Amino acid sequence: MNKPLRRIAIFCGLLMLALLIRANWLQYMEADALATDDDNRRVLINQYATPRGDIIVGASPVTGSKAVDGSDLKFQRTYKNGPMYAPVTGYASQATGMTFLENTYDSVLSGQDDRLAFERFTDVVTGKERRGGDVITTIDPKAQKAGYKGLTDLGARGSVVALDPRTGKVLALVSAPSYDPASFAGNSLKESDRFKALSADKSKPLANRALRETFPPGSTFKILTAAAALEHGVVTDVDAASDAASPYQLPQSTNRISSEAGDGVCNKASMKTAMQHSCNNVFLDAAVKVGADKMRETAEKFGFNEDVYSSDFGDLRATKSLYPENLDKPGTALTGMGQGSLTSTPMQMAMVTAALVNDGKVMQPYLVDELRSPDLNALEKHEPKVMSQAVSESTAEKVREMMEHTAREGSAKRALIDGITVGGKTGTAQRGVNVRDQVPYGWFVSYGVKPDGESVAVAVFIDPTDMDISREDISGGSLAAPIARDVMEAVLKN
Repeated sequence: MNKPLRRIAIFCGLLMLALLIRANWLQYMEADALATDDDNRRVLINQYATPRGDIIVGASPVTGSKAVDGSDLKFQRTYKNGPMYAPVTGYASQATGMTFLENTYDSVLSGQDDRLAFERFTDVVTGKERRGGDVITTIDPKAQKAGYKGLTDLGARGSVVALDPRTGKVLALVSAPSYDPASFAGNSLKESDRFKALSADKSKPLANRALRETFPPGSTFKILTAAAALEHGVVTDVDAASDAASPYQLPQSTNRISSEAGDGVCNKASMKTAMQHSCNNVFLDAAVKVGADKMRETAEKFGFNEDVYSSDFGDLRATKSLYPENLDKPGTALTGMGQGSLTSTPMQMAMVTAALVNDGKVMQPYLVDELRSPDLNALEKHEPKVMSQAVSESTAEKVREMMEHTAREGSAKRALIDGITVGGKTGTAQRGVNVRDQVPYGWFVSYGVKPDGESVAVAVFIDPTDMDISREDISGGSLAAPIARDVMEAVLKN
C-alpha cells in the first residue's frame, strides 16, 4: 500500500474508533442524563405510554388514568377530590411537568423503577402492558376533609397540618385556596392557559402553604419559649409569679409592649397564667433571660434552621423555618412571643406541638407509608425515626400542663372535645412593619390524647386577606381553634 492510501486508511480508522467511543460514551456514561432530559420527547411519551400507578389515601386511590385519543401521549392523569388532595399528590401534567408525590415517585408510578424489573419482565412474557406501582400515603381522609372544609368554609387562605406524635405520620396536609390538578393534566393549549391563570392568581392556589411558605408564628411560639425557659432553668415553677412587668419595656428601646388581656392580668404573672391569657411580657422576659444562643439551640432541636424534613423515602420537603443567629436583646425578646425576624412553616409548628406530646422527642415527619408493586408486593416500607430529643420528659410534661390549662380555662376553649385530653395555644401574628394597615395572621396549635394513648397534634394557620373581617375580629382561638378541634375529632373519634 502506498503512503497516501495508508494515511487515508489510518485516518478513516481513527474516525471509526472515535465514533465507537462516542457511541459507547452516550450509551453507558450519558444514558441516564439523556433519558431524563426535559427536552427528550421520548421521556414524556414513555411516562404516559401506560396507565400510571395510584396514590392511595385510606385504602382508596385519589388518582387514576384515562386513555387519550389522537396523541402520542396515550394516557392522562385523573384526580379524585383534586383540590383537597393537591398539596399531597401534586400534579402530573403532560404540558407542565410534575410536583410533590407525582414527581418524587414518578419511576414507581410509571412502572420504570428498577425494583419493578421482574414485573416488567413477566408482563413482556405474558403480553401485558407495563404497569405502575402504587404510593401508599399516611393521610387520614377524614382529617384531611375536616381541615379542608374548615378553611374553605371560612373562605380563608391558610393551611392545616396534623401529625401522629408517636410516629411522625402526616395525617393531614391541607393548603387553601387550592387547585384541581386534573384541570391542566393534558397537553392542550386550553390546559396550558389554565395553568398560567393559576400561576398568576394573587391568592396563590398553586402554593403549598403547609410546607413551602413561612410566616411569623406569633403566640403559638410561646410553647417553645416556655420549653426553653424550663429546660435551661430560667423557670422552675410554672405557678410562681414572675418579675416581668406589663407593659414590658423592650431592652435597649423605648418601646413598651402590652398584652390583649391587659396589664392587670399580666403584670408579674406566672408562666401558666401567661400561657392562659397569652401575656406577652412573661415570654419576652423569658426569652431574654434564656438568651439568644440557648433560644436558638432549643429551636433547632425542634427542627428550626433545617433545610428539609424528609423520610428515608425523600417524600416530604419543607422550606426552612428560621430562628436567626446573632440576635440582640430586643430581637431575642421579640422571638419569645413569636415575632421579630422569626419565621415558621405550619409543618414546623405542628412538629413542635407533636414533640411536646411525645415527651420531648421529635419524630421525623413522613407522608408515604409504603411503596407497592403492581402485584401488591411491598417495595419499601417506612419505619418511624427519632430526629432529636428536643427537651426532657419533665419539661414537655410541664408545657403540656400549661397548654391543657389554657384549653380548659383560657383562649383555647373552642378546641375542647369530650372524653379527650386537649391542650392548645392561640396565636395572632403581625406581618410587616406597618401593622396598623395590615390584617394579622391567625394561628392555633393543639393536641388531643385519648385515654388509651392515641394522640394527634395539629397546627392551623389562617391568612384572612380575602376575608371580610376586621383586625379586631382576628383571633386564632375564634377562627382556627374550631378547625383544629374538627381535625382532632376526625382522627380520635373515628
